[in-house]
Amino acid sequence: MAREITGFSNPLVKRVRSLREKKFRKAEGLFLAEGLRILTEAREEGVLPEMLFHAGSTHPLAMDLIAAMEAAGGDVIETTPDILSKISGKDNPQAVVGVYRDRLVPLAKLDRTKADIWIVAQSLRDPGNLGTILRTGDAVGAGGLILIDDCVDPFSVEAVRASMGALFTQSITQARWGEFMTWLRAGPGELIGTSLKATQDYQEPRYHSPSFLLVGNEAQGLPEAYEAECDLLVKMPMLGKADSLNAAVACAVMAYELLNQKRKR
Repeated sequence: MAREITGFSNPLVKRVRSLREKKFRKAEGLFLAEGLRILTEAREEGVLPEMLFHAGSTHPLAMDLIAAMEAAGGDVIETTPDILSKISGKDNPQAVVGVYRDRLVPLAKLDRTKADIWIVAQSLRDPGNLGTILRTGDAVGAGGLILIDDCVDPFSVEAVRASMGALFTQSITQARWGEFMTWLRAGPGELIGTSLKATQDYQEPRYHSPSFLLVGNEAQGLPEAYEAECDLLVKMPMLGKADSLNAAVACAVMAYELLNQKRKR
């Protein structure tokens, strides 16, 4: 049954609010997701939150979420719009906020054969880019996103919001470069990087499955040592004054090239 919380000083409100900070997310293994669209996407993937907060919403999707939570014996908390705002950190909070267990998949447990395309991101710093890359992965049917070295937290509120629910359709893995390369070379997989120094146009090669698309840091791109370990280095034509694309945009262009080649086979 649902319970009600109306006090700002309630310990649960303070605990859930703290999940906006990385150190508390890491300590608890939990993260926040907000909004009917994202939480509904999660439910459609068979993932329910451990706690569901709402402010008396009667939207049909909210009612479906509440019913699913109660049927599963989950924790449903009705609260006030002000407290929902405190939890979400937004002046105009979404109708629902969910608390989820983090979704990291160990590298050793990834099944590379389940998808033709995988995205690998190195040292991403922008949560919006990370969320957008997750959406791209979902759109092209990628198996998941492998985060290399020190990337922005994929479970930050900003990254979760930018993913628009793709966080729940894509597996997410974290690894150091050496660990990833050892794993990659232990099985099939072609590592594809983009570089301004490449001489081959991105549409020239015939890519092989599974393809691991490597995306570099927004400001610095890929380290030379990482480029050297790629099976293929390609570049996209830049016909204007800009010398590069946004990391998430470049990822999308490459991911769709991989998808289109596989569709035409």
